[in-house]
Amino acid sequence: MAGLYLDEFRPGEVIRHPLTKTITESDNMLFSVMTLNPQPLHIDFDFAAKSEWGKPLVNSLFTLGLMIGISVHDTTLGTTIGNLGMKETVFPHPLFHGDTVRVETEIVSVRESRSKPDRGIVEFEHRAFNQDGVLVARCVRQAMMLKKSTA
Repeated sequence: MAGLYLDEFRPGEVIRHPLTKTITESDNMLFSVMTLNPQPLHIDFDFAAKSEWGKPLVNSLFTLGLMIGISVHDTTLGTTIGNLGMKETVFPHPLFHGDTVRVETEIVSVRESRSKPDRGIVEFEHRAFNQDGVLVARCVRQAMMLKKSTA
C-alpha cells in the first residue's frame, strides 16, 4: 500500500499531492443529485446565472470529499483505521466548472494511542487550491492510523 504509517508522519511536513482534477459539470451535477441536494446554485444554470456568481457553484461537500480523496494515495491508503473527525472546514473562495484542483496536506500532529499500542492519531490540515493558486477549501482532519512497527 502507498499510505504512510503513524511512525512515518512528521509534524510540520507538507505533502504536495501530484494528482489534480479538473471539475466538470457532470461531477457537480452527479454529486448534488446523488446526495439529494436540490440547491439551485449547484444544479440550475438559470438560477445561478442570476446569482452574484453568474454561474453554478461546485457543491462544497464535493470539494471537501475531493480534497481529502486526492490526499489518500500519499497519506492513508491501506494504513488508516478510520476518520475520527473534521473541524475548521472552510471554503474561502468558490469553485466552478472547469476549475482544476490541486491539494497539499500538512501534518499538524502525531500521537500514539493511549489504549491500543498498534495505532495512533494523525491530525492533517488539507488545503485545496484552484488553477490560479487561490485557496478554495481547508479542513483539519483527525485519522486513526496503524503503526508500522506493529503491522
